Amino acid sequence: MKFHLLGVLVLCVSCQAGGDKQEIWPTNGWPVSSPEEQGMDAAVLARLDQEFVDGKHGYIDHMLIIRHGHMVYDRSYMHDYEHINAGLDAPRGMYNYYDPDWHPYYRDTPLHTIQSATKTLTSALIGIAIGRQELPGVDVEIQSFFENYPAQDSEQAKQRITLEDLLTMRAGIDWDEDTYPYTDARNTCGQMEHSEDWIEFVLSRPMAHEPGTVFVYNSGATQLLSHIIWEATGSYVDEYAERHLFTPLGIREYYWKRIPTGLPDTEGGLYLTPHDLAKFGYLYLKDGVWDDERLLPEGWVQESTRYHVTELPHSGLVYGYGYKWWLLPYTNPGKAHIYSAWGYGGQRLFVVPEDDLIAVFTGWNIYDIESISAHILFDHVLEAVKTTHE
Repeated sequence: MKFHLLGVLVLCVSCQAGGDKQEIWPTNGWPVSSPEEQGMDAAVLARLDQEFVDGKHGYIDHMLIIRHGHMVYDRSYMHDYEHINAGLDAPRGMYNYYDPDWHPYYRDTPLHTIQSATKTLTSALIGIAIGRQELPGVDVEIQSFFENYPAQDSEQAKQRITLEDLLTMRAGIDWDEDTYPYTDARNTCGQMEHSEDWIEFVLSRPMAHEPGTVFVYNSGATQLLSHIIWEATGSYVDEYAERHLFTPLGIREYYWKRIPTGLPDTEGGLYLTPHDLAKFGYLYLKDGVWDDERLLPEGWVQESTRYHVTELPHSGLVYGYGYKWWLLPYTNPGKAHIYSAWGYGGQRLFVVPEDDLIAVFTGWNIYDIESISAHILFDHVLEAVKTTHE
């Protein structure tokens, strides 16, 4: 189907049981509960917590677990990134991952970089613009939004790229940000981030595939969405998000980096608290409705989280991809899939519809330490749910 439209361990205070059907809207903060009252085993979560304290998973900054709309586990882990980065001589700046003024926290605030989870949130803004009839639909060819960029007309195949091709990482543009680290000059994304005009850089790249045919992870393709939203709505992405997404969700504090030409960085520039990132996941868990107001057009969540791309093996699991969402099969056969927003360094938002659960992890595993994979969800968090049902 195509989409068309014109911390501390939480202690229980007065809270509802998991079976209560009353809707919960955490606009002004998450209600607090114990894991047991929401059908989870606190001991399983405590073991994972201790592993983070012991450093078994590298630099983890926060773990947040939401079940049945209640915050059941909320824990921060402190690391002195100023000291950790002391021996690194790279010049400081917002795109230097070793600058503790910018990474992983924004200038000593609770705002944490979410890196490429920014892409997932940007896809929601595309859905909102379609629902508001500011964009015609995902089948629109993007060339009309880039008339001031002559590089867009350099190849016929480039003119056939659609909005959906950008959303599903099938733009066909020659790109490689997987072979080399982001700090390596040969990484295409790193080259873009050091250019003066990111949009021009992306559009000037040659085509490698016919649009819509081959999945290639391409941060530049998502940066094009920032320009498209500006052209379609007359608003920068951060302003548009504040009006139509952040304010309804009760997200009052955020920071969004801008690229040299002034556009917000939609490939990885957003900073949020874990609690507000969880709100974004909760919006999808509730099918795009928040406190009886539909923020995402009807059908957008289903279309965003279905398998547009399949068979993407990684870390022993086989993933799919939707509209900037990573899709994971349940390890328990017969259940639907889980969807996740991921970001460099260990930013993870997991939405588990069949267990009415959201898990958020933030971290900064960029020092030759592998970021946590979905196994952290299957082997620990969902194990806490399963244990209570055995």
